[in-house]
Amino acid sequence: MKKTDGAQPASPAIQVIERMFSLMDVLASREEPISLKEISERTGLHPSTAHRILNDLTLGRYVDRPEAGSYRLGMRLLELGNLVKARLNVRDAALGPMRNLHKLIQQPVNLSMRQGDEIVYIERAYSERSGMQVVRAIGGRAPLHLTSVGKLFLSVDDPQRVRAYATRTGLSGHTKNSITQLAVLERELAKARQYGLARDNEELELGVRCMAAGIYDDHSKLVAGLSISAPADRLDENWLPKLQSTASEISQALGYRLNRED
Repeated sequence: MKKTDGAQPASPAIQVIERMFSLMDVLASREEPISLKEISERTGLHPSTAHRILNDLTLGRYVDRPEAGSYRLGMRLLELGNLVKARLNVRDAALGPMRNLHKLIQQPVNLSMRQGDEIVYIERAYSERSGMQVVRAIGGRAPLHLTSVGKLFLSVDDPQRVRAYATRTGLSGHTKNSITQLAVLERELAKARQYGLARDNEELELGVRCMAAGIYDDHSKLVAGLSISAPADRLDENWLPKLQSTASEISQALGYRLNRED
């Protein structure tokens, strides 16, 4: 059996479907309706061929024809997109990539989300056969300012919200390394905003360090964080690119596009 090169997108086996994809890609590239003439030129399809396929797509509401001779994407695509979005689940999207990352680094990988002033661990990837490791319990909670993922969430809050958080929580600490002063926390959050990464340097638990990258949805909203926890002397900076790549993979599965124009 012939294998398809993973770097090259496979072409549809049915020519008309390939042409349909080409037409819809052209329509998706512009916000305003596009004339049949321009569509034909950009796809390389004969006008009569493009016209015939577009008419069929119009019947199914995948394409709209606001006026004779011009086309745009139809509302049926929005309906289907909303169905897909409703069925997307951060945990489901993350689990496979998390397991792959764990296989690469042989340390636990955690998925957590914000809930009020805390993060909640909702999934993990680890091996019971591994040696010394830091395993977070699913359902476990921790203060935002003491965790790498929590800092990511605080970093997207405006300064007033961060100050309100500090007032509510008192920035209480768990270890001698815990950040308990607002000015120090604000500097830490500025670094998280700058680099898109955050760290926990034995702030929640002595002997444990963490690094985290954010997971974003199709509205570019931070919805979760992916973190690696390890004994303090074992956390490897070379894991960072792998962590970022995995978080990006999960974000893309949720519809996030880094360079899209909002």
